[in-house]
Amino acid sequence: MFNNLSDKLNNIFTALKKRGALKEEDVTAAMREIRIALLEADVALPVVKEFIDTVKEKAIGQEVVDSVTPAQMVVKIVHDQLVAILGAESSELNLKVTPPAVILMAGLQGSGKTTSSAKLAKFLKDKQKKKVMMASLDVYRPAAQEQLKILGASIDVETLSIVDGQKPLDITKRALKEAKLSGMDVLILDTAGRLHVDDALMDELIAVHKLSKPAETLLVADAMTGQDAVNVAKSFHERLTLTGTILTRVDGDARGGAALSMRQVTGCPIKFAGMGEKVDQFEIFHPDRIAGRILGMGDIVGLVEKAAEAADEKEAAKLQKKIQRGNFDLGDMESQLNQMLNMGGMGGIMKMMPGMGNMQEKLLGAGIDDKAIKRQIAIIRSMTPKERKFYKLLNASRKRRIAAGAGVPVQDINRLIKQYEGMHKMMKKMKKLGKKGMLRGGLEGLFS
Repeated sequence: MFNNLSDKLNNIFTALKKRGALKEEDVTAAMREIRIALLEADVALPVVKEFIDTVKEKAIGQEVVDSVTPAQMVVKIVHDQLVAILGAESSELNLKVTPPAVILMAGLQGSGKTTSSAKLAKFLKDKQKKKVMMASLDVYRPAAQEQLKILGASIDVETLSIVDGQKPLDITKRALKEAKLSGMDVLILDTAGRLHVDDALMDELIAVHKLSKPAETLLVADAMTGQDAVNVAKSFHERLTLTGTILTRVDGDARGGAALSMRQVTGCPIKFAGMGEKVDQFEIFHPDRIAGRILGMGDIVGLVEKAAEAADEKEAAKLQKKIQRGNFDLGDMESQLNQMLNMGGMGGIMKMMPGMGNMQEKLLGAGIDDKAIKRQIAIIRSMTPKERKFYKLLNASRKRRIAAGAGVPVQDINRLIKQYEGMHKMMKKMKKLGKKGMLRGGLEGLFS
């Protein structure tokens, strides 16, 4: 998300930084370029106008003129305004009601409501330890109820049993009763959608809303549809009073106009973002972190959270002991490479590291990408357990066998061994320095 906008803004700020002291015309020219970049990113015109006016007013003020690094101050002003437009701070779900807390999922057909219902259920079950039930009210789309049932089984979340011929209001009554009797904390109602906003859809939703009295009414909107998603959100909000939005297919939206316009146009916070098709590719929407990613400042907090989720505590403790003993082998290297892929791959990690967003193209040029990581994993998996443990056994004939098994040239195996030897050497230095030595000498001691 925001790839195009991020690249353009970074180019604008790089040019500003080269100027040193900034004149009013420099800021005006930069604002003109930012305006074009935002419009090209499909951000709503009123949002762009308000953004530029606010930033320009602050950027040509005394604060920037007197600053030691004027360009950096402009970047900060742009960052703060992006955060304000995206919603200032992440907006949590309101579940502090008498259980079960009802979450009503609304949206057009094809926006990803059913998948988002399952993603939200998994999030609440795994992260907040809630007892969740899901119920499908979609009696119009073929196999919609079965789809939710299958998704529920895959994430170990209970779904309301399907009764043929029941109407949405009857299903809602039964779901409320069943969830209460089963001692559920949360009940997620997956409503039916249409290809467009119509009276029949809204009347049905209003009736379900009145009956279920939801703690949260969330609109599921497809980020790929850009301004159409914003217009849909506006239509729903006018009739239904939404409490939040879930943006889906955010990973496929290179422009990001929907995310940047949604809050400002509807006044409704974006609560979650769907980052892919898998049920665990679902994130809380943090405006400050998103703004940081757009401006190439990275998202270290997000990176640490991803690392914690990808890491297995037992495996991490086992690896730590191996490093301390200097026993780090190729099998351990494979585990680390897999963890990197689970964290979003090379591109995902680079974007979340401050100042490293622009390095991605250089790494791709050097042949360092997710494909290269997958090749390295394939090479290690083509080795015997003994070869992984004792890499010096790898003579010419063994390398040819491994190359054939992994479908790579022998040079790739030599490159992997060289990389492993470099890592192994560093591990030995860490062991030699010890904890006190590392603290005393720091990185200088490690790489000297």
